[in-house]
Amino acid sequence: MATVKSPVGRVVLALSLAATPLLLAGCMSSSDKDLDLSTYVEQTEPADVLYNQGLANLNAGRLGEAAKKFAAVDRQHPYSEYARKAMVMGAFTNYRQGNYDDAIQMSQRYLNLYPTSEDADYAVYIAGLSYFRQIRDVTQDQKEARQTVQTMQELVNRWPDSQYAEDARTKIRHANDQLAGKEMQVGRYYLERREYLASIKRFRAVVEQYSNTRHIEEALARLVEAYYAMGLTDEAQTAAAVLGQNYPSSQWYKDSFKLLQSGGLTPRENAGSWISKAGKMITG
Repeated sequence: MATVKSPVGRVVLALSLAATPLLLAGCMSSSDKDLDLSTYVEQTEPADVLYNQGLANLNAGRLGEAAKKFAAVDRQHPYSEYARKAMVMGAFTNYRQGNYDDAIQMSQRYLNLYPTSEDADYAVYIAGLSYFRQIRDVTQDQKEARQTVQTMQELVNRWPDSQYAEDARTKIRHANDQLAGKEMQVGRYYLERREYLASIKRFRAVVEQYSNTRHIEEALARLVEAYYAMGLTDEAQTAAAVLGQNYPSSQWYKDSFKLLQSGGLTPRENAGSWISKAGKMITG
């Protein structure tokens, strides 16, 4: 699990836990008896005290208490500088607790209010991580993988030199691998049922959209298989040729070569084929 760096270091702020107690004097009137003193104290606590208490709880691993303190800053002192910082730290705290939807919502609110602030890249990163942690097995819907790519790509595009950009690129590669895996799963399903056009559509998506994932070798080999079964030998030969050029030692290539050889054919690239054009984008 990637270590999330907090932007707290950007703020030179002494951690102070001392708060001046509220001194109550005199006798309580009958109306005072209905007053919730704890609420009154909480509502009048200074922003810096609440924020620093949130940091202290966070550093001590008391995530629930930290979240409450950061939320209190935002609620009691809206639009203050402490509220801005507390909002992004609240998003981080929710992420650490596994409250991913809350973390995403808070990050998005932060970005709506402070789109150009010094912590905007961190807010996007927290949202991206929250999507990333929810990515499911390829047998299930890959909505979170798509959202991971979209969010992390925004970070990379807007802040290419951000300290979070490198990890964002790593998360993008992983999420794309999941998306390609989903396409392969569906493609194999159709191929097994001899629904060749439907299977080709899925394998083609992998070759054209996810050429830098680990699924590219199999996708090309499956294209050889599907095209060969349909009698489209030119496309089958091209797929095998592109596979051999990029992965000459691959078992997928060896199997594809044998399949063509069984029909008296060999890998041969047609430069006008979509497979040939897509093959130039393969990065392995």
